[in-house]
Amino acid sequence: MRSYGQLILSLQTSMAAHLFPFHPCLLCLFFFFFILFLGADATSGFISIDCGASDSYTDADGIRWESDRAYISNGESRAVQSTESMATPLTTLRVFSSRKKNCYPILLPDARRILARVSFHYGNYDKKAAPPTFELQFDGNSWATVVTRMDGAVYFEAVYDVRMGRTSICVAQTIPKQLPFVSSIEVRRLENSMYDGEPTFAFFLLRRWSFGATDIVRYPDDNYDRIWVPAADSAGVTLLSSDTTIMDTSNSTEHPPKAVLLNAFTTTDPSADLSLTFADLVPTATIPVYINLYFAEMTSLSSSDVRSFRIDMDGKTSDPIVPPYQKVLEFSFADRGVTASSQMALRATADATLPPIISALEIFTGSSLSNGTAESDAKALTILQLQFKALSDWNGDPCLPANYSWDWVGCSSDPVPRVIALYLAGYGLAGDLPDFSDLSSLQTIDLHNNSITGEIPDFLGRLPYLIQLNLADNKLSGAIPSSLTSNNRIKLVTSGNPDLCSPGQTCDTSKGSSSAGAKKKSSKLGLILGVAVPVFFVALVATAVTFFLRSRRRAPPVAAENPGHVNSHGNGDVMFGAQHGRMVQTPGVQFIGADKPRVAPRNAPVVAQFPAAAGEYPAGSEEVVEEQPMIVEAAYEEQRWGEEMVDVEMHDEEH
Repeated sequence: MRSYGQLILSLQTSMAAHLFPFHPCLLCLFFFFFILFLGADATSGFISIDCGASDSYTDADGIRWESDRAYISNGESRAVQSTESMATPLTTLRVFSSRKKNCYPILLPDARRILARVSFHYGNYDKKAAPPTFELQFDGNSWATVVTRMDGAVYFEAVYDVRMGRTSICVAQTIPKQLPFVSSIEVRRLENSMYDGEPTFAFFLLRRWSFGATDIVRYPDDNYDRIWVPAADSAGVTLLSSDTTIMDTSNSTEHPPKAVLLNAFTTTDPSADLSLTFADLVPTATIPVYINLYFAEMTSLSSSDVRSFRIDMDGKTSDPIVPPYQKVLEFSFADRGVTASSQMALRATADATLPPIISALEIFTGSSLSNGTAESDAKALTILQLQFKALSDWNGDPCLPANYSWDWVGCSSDPVPRVIALYLAGYGLAGDLPDFSDLSSLQTIDLHNNSITGEIPDFLGRLPYLIQLNLADNKLSGAIPSSLTSNNRIKLVTSGNPDLCSPGQTCDTSKGSSSAGAKKKSSKLGLILGVAVPVFFVALVATAVTFFLRSRRRAPPVAAENPGHVNSHGNGDVMFGAQHGRMVQTPGVQFIGADKPRVAPRNAPVVAQFPAAAGEYPAGSEEVVEEQPMIVEAAYEEQRWGEEMVDVEMHDEEH
C-alpha cells in the first residue's frame, strides 16, 4: 500500500507532464488547495462548540471549534479557576441563571444519524466550591442527570437520528441555587447504518474501552471522533500486540478505528475464562443494554493453532467465535437485560489451543424517543417567534420533557402534547399579532402589558377551547371582533387600549392620547403660534427701535463703558429630548421620554379550564395552574466515564 506522501508524489509526476507543463508555480498552488480540501473534508461532518469562548479556533488535531455566541444569547460566559493540563474547550463555560431550560439549536441539514457529546467541567468557576447537579436533555427527551465534580470533567454521549435536519441540546435546573452550565458540545455525523436502531430510539453510552491501548484513541485515528478509553488489566491477563499494521474494518457496520484493533487482552492460562463484570456500570435493578464486542487475531496462526471461544452471558451462550487476521469480527448483544451482578465470560471451546482475546468493547443503554410537541403547534409558535424578537431565542421542544416547557407556554399532558396556554404578559412584545390560529387547543392567552398594535384578529374568537383572553394595556385599535364580543365562553379583558371600540360602531379616537383629534388640535395650536409669535416679535422690535431712537436723542455725547455679557450656548444651555422611551441626559437634567412598563409577575396563578371532551365544559373543572420549579430524579444514577478503568478478571473454568 502506498503512503499518502507516495500518492501525492505520483499525482505530481503524472499530472505535471499533461496538465501543467509550463506552470510549476500553478502546480504547487493546485496541490496546496488540494491538500487543504482533504483536510477540510475530514471534519466536514463535525460541529464543535466551545461554550463561553470568545473566539473560534482550530485545535492541534485540526478540529475547528466555534464560539457558542452564534447559538445562544441567554446565559453568562465564565472561565474556570485553573486551566493547567486542561483541554481548551474545558477552560470556559456558559452558565444559566434563568428559564426552566436553556437549549442550543444545531442545524444538520444533510444528517440523519449523529453522535452527540456534551462535556461539563466545573473548575470552581464561581469560587463557591459547590459543583452543581442538573438535567441534560435533547429534542424534548431526558438524557441524563449531570453530577459535576470539583476535579476533572464529565461527559455524556448519545447516538440518535435527528428530525427535520436539526437537533437541540438543553440543560435544565432541577435543584434550587444549583445553576446548570455547559463546557462544550460536539456533534459528529455517522453513517446511517451505524449503531442500527429505530429512528425513534437513542443509545446512551455507558463505556467504550480499548483493550491493550496505552492512550485514549479518538480523531484523527477514529474518523467519527469516538473516545476509546484504555482498559486496565489485572492478574492473569496479558497484552498481545499485532504483528501487522494492516487492518480491514470494511466488514464492520460500526467501523472501529484500526488503532484499537492492533492490541488485545488475553489470559495467561489457556484454560481460563476472560471475564467482564458490570458492577460499576449499571444499578442493581435490571436495565437493557446494547453491547458491541470487537475481535481481531494478532498474528497469523499456524495450522496447529486454534483460537475459538464462546461468549457466555448470564447463562446464555453464543456460537463459536474465531477472530480473523488483519480483519475485525464484530459481535453484538441487543436489548439484553443486565444488573450489577451480571457477568460476561469469553470461554474457549473444547478444540481450542489458544485462550480467548478481545480488542475493544462498547456498552450502551437505550430508550425510545418522544414524538415531540404537536407539529402544527410548534410551527405556530415559530410564527410568533418570527414576529416578536423578544421570543426569538427560545429553542428546544416547547413542551417536553414534561415540567420543562418554555416559560411562557402551557402544555397538555397528552402523549403528543398540545399548547394550551400562552403566558406572555410583560414580555415587551411590539407589533401586530400574526395568525397563530393553528394553536387550536389554546385555553388561555395572556398578552397584557405589552406594546401590541393593530386590530384584534378575528381568529381569536374562533379558537374552540379558548376561555381567557387578556389583551389589556397594549396599543390595539379598531373594533373588537364580534367573534369575541358574542362569545359568552371567553372572558375578555381589553382595558388600557383607548383606541378600541365595540363592533359595528365607528371608532371615536378623539379621546385617545395618540388619536387623530389630538393631532389636529396640536396642528391648530402650531398654526396659531406660528402666526402670533412673529407678529408679536415684529411689534416688540418696532417698540424697541422707537424707544432707542427717542433715548438716543436725549443721551449725552459720552461713550459709556458697560461690562460685556457672554451668552454661552455650549456648556450653559441644556437641550431636552427623548426617542422611543430612551433617556437623554444633559448637564444637570434628566428627561425620561416614556413611562417604564409595569411587568406582571410571570409566576402568578392562572386559572385554566380543561374540558372533558371537545365542546364540553362541565362545572367544577377549573384548576389552578402554577409555574413552580420541579425536581426530577433520574431512574438510576448516571455513571461517569472517561477516567475509570475496567478490571478484567481471570477465572478458572470448572469441569
